[in-house]
Amino acid sequence: MTRSRPPAGRPGAALLSSALLPSDRGQRVVALTSFVHSLGTGMSVAAGALFFTRIVGLPASQVAVGLFAAAMTGLLAGVYVGRLADRWGPKRVQLVVAVCGTVVNTGLLLVDAFWTYLAVSVLSGAVVAASWSTLAPLVRAFGGDSPAVFRGYLRSVGNLAIALGAVAAGFAVQVDTRAAFLAVMIARSLTYLVSGLILLRLPPFALEGPAVTTDAAHVTDPGAPPATVTGSESATESAAGPGGVSGRGWAALRDRTYLTATAVNAVMSLHFAVPTFLLPLWIADHTAAPRWTISGVLVLNTVLVVVLQVRFSRGVADVPSAGNAMRRAGLAVAAGLILMAVAGTPPGWLATVALAAGMAAYTLGEIWHTAAAAEYSFGLAPAEAQGQYAGVFGLGHGLAEGVSPAVLSALPLALGLPGWLALAVIVLATGAICRPVMDRMTGPRPAPAAVGVGANLT
Repeated sequence: MTRSRPPAGRPGAALLSSALLPSDRGQRVVALTSFVHSLGTGMSVAAGALFFTRIVGLPASQVAVGLFAAAMTGLLAGVYVGRLADRWGPKRVQLVVAVCGTVVNTGLLLVDAFWTYLAVSVLSGAVVAASWSTLAPLVRAFGGDSPAVFRGYLRSVGNLAIALGAVAAGFAVQVDTRAAFLAVMIARSLTYLVSGLILLRLPPFALEGPAVTTDAAHVTDPGAPPATVTGSESATESAAGPGGVSGRGWAALRDRTYLTATAVNAVMSLHFAVPTFLLPLWIADHTAAPRWTISGVLVLNTVLVVVLQVRFSRGVADVPSAGNAMRRAGLAVAAGLILMAVAGTPPGWLATVALAAGMAAYTLGEIWHTAAAAEYSFGLAPAEAQGQYAGVFGLGHGLAEGVSPAVLSALPLALGLPGWLALAVIVLATGAICRPVMDRMTGPRPAPAAVGVGANLT
């Protein structure tokens, strides 16, 4: 795999091209697929709940039950479908997921009562989780010479797409008619179909990585000569055996190193609900800042991620550097939380300045955390089991996503400044222990020989 290089020409044009269109065909297809997925996510975030409360007529409490059921279903579906992607090939399974996503999201248009809403929500949650766990092996396969940079680039593009999707859905929210909301829901369904059509353009590829036993940190034969298995998708199955990955079954659930990284990341991930859940409530009910500050700080967060994620991801290329990034993330997020907390005291303009400064510091931490988490998720997983491992890593993040609203309600919203400080200490301590804990789990390791498990997926 060759590194994606910006084309020669004017600096501005090269920057735009490298930011939006990688020169490598495989990276371009994966990026466009991810962009379309994220575009649909932005639509769902902005208009999904309002569609069910305002158009379908469900009470907010029932919508919340459906969202929780979808999240819990997704936790299990991501692991299982990820394993299927390892066995049958990520492109093939991703295409099936795209078709299922189109059908399931179209089914949301037929919801007219709680039980139909609950059933479709559960299926939708499974599709969302399956989409990520089947996309992860493709991200790894086309990472090129700088996989951390490519992952950072995908997150920048994804955040931009989410923002654009939210803006598009915002028009429907403003118009507030059934026809407008239905148009958004149909567009969301079509994003799955379009992403699948884009994926058909994916060139042949091979997943390459060390052959491992039940622990990702243990290399089966470091001295073995490089080997590559290529061919059709059946080659993946023959190399993996009927149980999925090298006969190891659910290897990710027995990998103590990977489970430790998943657990540490899950605790750290409690902060991800700060911009979307905690901060809007804090600004509206506990500060003198104008209400437009809510949108302002979210825009600031998105812009900083889009601009800085690729740059900050450079150098996060192994477990030690990921631990260093986690430590920086803990410091930056904690500093941001403290600035947000003190915004509850001063008058309006000072509160706005404190909130903006807090969001800037917080976003730097978020960027470092994301880069480190991606390195753990990909760097500690064997290439031939990336789907299964990504599903397990997503399991930890999903659990954090499920409990974070309760934690944030019980600490900052209920206790005020002491609660903010407690949350800052949790994040700071988690970031500080990441490197020593992961260094101890991985230990000194010889450089592994590249043993590939390949699949021609065209």
